[in-house]
Amino acid sequence: MEQPTIGDAFGEMIRDAYAVRTGIGPRPLAGGRYPRPVIEVIERDDGLINGAPADHYLNEPGDWQAYDRRALRLCRGRVLDIGAGAGRVAIELQRRGIAVTGLDTSRGAIEVARARGLRDTVLATVDEFAEAAVRYDTFLLLGNNLGLLESAERAPVMLAALARLAAPGARIVAQGSDPYGTRDPVHVAYHERNRQRGRLGGQLRLRLRYRELATEWFDYLNCSPAELTALLDGTGWHLKSIDQQDRPYYVAVMELDS
Repeated sequence: MEQPTIGDAFGEMIRDAYAVRTGIGPRPLAGGRYPRPVIEVIERDDGLINGAPADHYLNEPGDWQAYDRRALRLCRGRVLDIGAGAGRVAIELQRRGIAVTGLDTSRGAIEVARARGLRDTVLATVDEFAEAAVRYDTFLLLGNNLGLLESAERAPVMLAALARLAAPGARIVAQGSDPYGTRDPVHVAYHERNRQRGRLGGQLRLRLRYRELATEWFDYLNCSPAELTALLDGTGWHLKSIDQQDRPYYVAVMELDS
C-alpha cells in the first residue's frame, strides 16, 4: 500500500478548515461543488484510527469548553501560547489586551493565525525558541497540549527550555487529560502495552493524516495528575494547583521555583 507524503498535514488541514468557514481561499469540494467537512485523522501506532471535524481549531470563546475559559483567567503578564495552531486562544488573549506570542511548528497554521489577526507569531519548536532574548510570565498549553511533554524522557528537556524563557515567578498553565478512567479494552490494552515497553501508560505514539499528507510519528503524553507531579520532580517547576472540575480533563498550574 502506498504511504502518504510526509509534510505539513496539520497546516493543510487548518488552511482548508479556514477556507470552508470563511470562504477565503480554495476549498476542498464534495462532488466538485459543495464544501466538504474537513476531518482530522489521527493514527495511533497500534493501528487505531480516530477522526473528528477540524473546525473546532477556529472556535470562538462562546464555543469553548468551560475549562479553557477558566484557564485564561490564570494567565498573567506576557504569554507564550505553545501549539497555538490557528490562534484560537492567542487571538482572544490579544483581544483582551494581553501581550501574547503564538508559537507553532506548522507553517500553515501560523499563516492562518496571522490571517485571522494574530500579530506576534513564531514558527519554531520550543527548543529552538528557547535561545530568544524575550522572557514570558505565562506559558500556555491548552487544547490538551500538556501532551507536548511527550514522555518521561522528553519532559525535563522541554521544561528546561521553558525555564530559559521564563521571567521570575513564571507559570505554566496546561490542559491535560487523565487516561486511566477508561474501561475501553482497546485503550486499556494500549496502556498495558506501553508499560511493558517501559513507557508511561498514556504515552501515545501518533501521526496526523490529512488527504495525501501525514506528519512524522510523534509522542504525545496523556498523564494523570500524580504522574505529572512525578515528572516535575527535579525540573525546577512545581505543581501549584490543579482544576479537575471536568474530569478526566484538568488544568494544571506549574510555577518555577524561586
